This record gives sequence, structure tokens and C-alpha cells, in this order.
Amino acid sequence: MEFSLPPKMEPFRAALLETALPAVRVLPKKVARADFWQSKIGGEPFWPADRPVPMDSRGGELFFLAQINFREMPPLENYPKNGLLQFWIADDDGFGLDFDNGENQADFRAVFFPNFDEKNVGDRRTDFSFLKKMEEMPIPAGATYLIDFEEVTEIVPMTDYRFEQKFGADFFKKFGDEEWDIQDELDETLLAPGHKIGGYAHFTQEDPRSAEDPMLLLFQLDSDDEIDCSWGDEGVANFFIREKDLLAEGFSRVLFNWDCY
Repeated sequence: MEFSLPPKMEPFRAALLETALPAVRVLPKKVARADFWQSKIGGEPFWPADRPVPMDSRGGELFFLAQINFREMPPLENYPKNGLLQFWIADDDGFGLDFDNGENQADFRAVFFPNFDEKNVGDRRTDFSFLKKMEEMPIPAGATYLIDFEEVTEIVPMTDYRFEQKFGADFFKKFGDEEWDIQDELDETLLAPGHKIGGYAHFTQEDPRSAEDPMLLLFQLDSDDEIDCSWGDEGVANFFIREKDLLAEGFSRVLFNWDCY
């Protein structure tokens, strides 16, 4: 795996390579419409006709953010090989995030349909005109972005809690007066922005996870001019899950986080 490093970081290349993780990049493209079963950002979701759409704590409908059909995605260790995973958020200042408890799904929702088969879904909603029109959301209301996928390998960025775990809290002090310059250069090289599943998360502030309670990146949606996506001031949103919950296909304890500059 090739990547550039500040010259004084070259002795640590092998150690950085030990942190390599597979990830799947999410590559959105705007379309007029997408089939109900396809992986997409925005647009109209798959939803059973006999179930109410997800609601927030005030009784209003949540906003459909994205869905991933794992049968369309390249296989990723520990992640489902089949099933449809959806993300819904609220029409409020925090987009449904409880800043005191990011796992509180009162105002956002991660919904999973296991063993999803688009040829045998039973009765489903085909009319979503009843949903409230929400204008102040991270993506434009009504826009649909179909998803392509790309397999990649990533190295741990400085903002991930695992960097400190690997190299120690005082790692950069060894560079003396060049400490901050080397950090800035390395940060540019190892950033983990973009839309993705798995791999390393990107933050504008700090990682909400810890070594004591590690979580995997379930889905990341970044601010992106190409799809008119904006989380505050050039922010990024992440959804995390514990490995044991992911393996059990249980999505009731997903951690939602978004931050911005």
C-alpha cells in the first residue's frame, strides 16, 4: 500500500501499515429516481405498507437519509452479506442527535430488514407524498443519489482513538519544534473523509468512542458539494456499532455522531 509521509515519519511506515483496515467507499450519483430496493442517499425508501414510518419523540415523521442494500456492496468482514439497512434523522437543529447520549434513537433511527429480497417483499408503500417536506436537512429534500461502491484500504488517522492507542499520547513530542508541522503534514496524508462503510471515521472535532468501548464505523456521510450535502459548517456524520451487535444484526444500540467546524 503506497502513501506519502513526512520524511521524519518514514521510520514509522511499517507501524502505520499494521493499522490497515478494509473499507467500502460510497460513491453517490444523482439520478431522477432509483428502485425501492437499491442503495441510495435520499429519495424514497423501501417501507412495508403495514408499518408506520419512523417517528420522532414529538410524533413527527423522521427524514429518510440513506439505505444500504448489502447484496449490492462488496463483502466486508463482520458486516451483513444480505439485508437492507436504513438511516433516518429528525427535522431539528441537531438532526436527531442527542448530544448527551448518541445511542438514544428517540429522534433518529437505524432500521434493518434482514434477509431482504426485492422480489418477495410483500406489500410496500409506493406513495410517500404524506411525508412532511423538510427543507433544512443535510441533503436536499426530494433529491435521490444512487450509490456505487469501491473497495479501499485505509491507515489509521490521527483523529481516531486507535492512533493514540498504537503510538501513545505523547508520540509527536519526540519531534521537538517540528511537532505541529509534522502533525499537520500527517493529518493531510491520513485523513479519512468521504462517504463510506467500515474503515476509519473522519471527525472535525474528536472521536466519541474509546478504547474501553470500541465500535466499528457502520456508515459515514460527509459534507459534499457534489451532492449538496452539508452537516453544519463542513461537518461529517457517523454511525457506529459494536462488533458483537453487528454480528448479531442488532441495530438498537447504534451510536450517531456528527460534528462540524
